[in-house]
Amino acid sequence: MTPTLVRRHRPSLTSPASRARDWAEIQERMLVPLYEAVYERLEAGPGTRLLSLGCGSGLALLMAAARGATVCGVDRDARRLELARERLLPEGAPGNGTRLGLGGPETVRGPDGPAFTLITAFDPLFSAGAGSRGLAQALAGAAACAEPGSPVVLAGWGPQERCAAAGAFRVAARLSDPMCAPARWRPSGRDDLENLAREAGLTPDGSGRVACPYGYADLTSAVRGLLSTGAFDAAARATDEEQVVKELTEALHPYLRGDGTVWMPNVFRYLIARV
Repeated sequence: MTPTLVRRHRPSLTSPASRARDWAEIQERMLVPLYEAVYERLEAGPGTRLLSLGCGSGLALLMAAARGATVCGVDRDARRLELARERLLPEGAPGNGTRLGLGGPETVRGPDGPAFTLITAFDPLFSAGAGSRGLAQALAGAAACAEPGSPVVLAGWGPQERCAAAGAFRVAARLSDPMCAPARWRPSGRDDLENLAREAGLTPDGSGRVACPYGYADLTSAVRGLLSTGAFDAAARATDEEQVVKELTEALHPYLRGDGTVWMPNVFRYLIARV
């Protein structure tokens, strides 16, 4: 399933609500091949009780629910979570077991509810404000709510030479103030996911790679989509929004095609660990 191109937008970092909408309408779908590959490999479906860490605006949850899974999601962005509620819990719809919480896994943990059988952390920036330690703590907290032996899926970037988007994200790293940029993008190390799993008390048990191309209708949509990831927030604080947009646009020019669309081949890696 390839990302769907969307219509032209005007770049802006000023409205958090607009950026959340950009994430939902432009950027979130870029990881659909990753979601599909993981769900297919782990045979997610009826009987699966899924907890998604960093669920964003709920697309991955929606796909799991369509396969028959019972889904729960948490995110630290209230605006993205509200969009997830619109998707998964439409007003007037009957209850379907879906739970969404703002913050960490404790926000959806039921005192006597059934344990989760699958945990995912598809967004590499989830809990990034606290660095890898914050994510490890969130994973450990989630694992405490899962059945023994349940899979926990972590996702990250593949090799830089196979990720066209790396050049755009290097703009964020270069413009960020090193003293206040724990959430900025950085390339994934070969063993980052395994080290994170072990720090959370999990046991690595397999991995895979998935092609996740970033496809945009035009440069403007590409800028909006990439800004919505949050990877450029530290750069905007350290410089200014106009400078970030200018340099990001320049970094995207090599991927501009003759018809005006932007196409950036990427590879993501995922790790399956066990509780």
